[in-house]
Amino acid sequence: MPNDLVSPDALVHKLEWRYAVKKFDPSKKIPADLWATLEKCLTLSASSYGLQPYKFILVKDPALRKKLTPASWNQQQVEAASHFVVFAGKTDIEEKDIKSFISRIAQVRGVGEETLAGYRDAMVGDLVKGPRHAVAASWSARQAYIALGTLLTSAAVLGVDACPMEGFNPDAYDEILGLKAAGFHALCACALGYRASDDAYQKLKKVRFPSEVLVQTR
Repeated sequence: MPNDLVSPDALVHKLEWRYAVKKFDPSKKIPADLWATLEKCLTLSASSYGLQPYKFILVKDPALRKKLTPASWNQQQVEAASHFVVFAGKTDIEEKDIKSFISRIAQVRGVGEETLAGYRDAMVGDLVKGPRHAVAASWSARQAYIALGTLLTSAAVLGVDACPMEGFNPDAYDEILGLKAAGFHALCACALGYRASDDAYQKLKKVRFPSEVLVQTR
């Protein structure tokens, strides 16, 4: 096994260590280099076609976080966590979105855009002109949740605590963050940092159904 891989036992240990932190220690901040790695993990998340139909809004301004708190059922994680990320999905997929992605592929891989015409047409036919266009917002949401899972796992491996959150008013978030005008809608959020020593939830046993119940072999 290459030296840069996490061992199977270590990975399972990290996932068992992870829980949805209810109380963060506001005095503990994620170091800048570690946060840069987590940002990179977000951008490396899988998405259908690789299209990435979402934005990650890192809310750093304390005043802005304070505005989000009432819209988050007054959950303290919004302000106490070191970092707070809002996941927003595109409400529509347009041909220009696909054109932008094709241009990015051509730039990164050093190929002509004309060589990607088949891939472009497949995406346009599916997401813009096909039946999936009618459910573009929910399709984008599914991609964003993959990214949330990537962030949670990456944070756990790196020893950073996190709390995924859906407990907020999405429309209020849209208004506060100016998302609707930009063609996005708030879907979920993730508070990250380090658990407070008196967060009682860290002492609770993790409850999951066993693999015999959840995994079917056919």
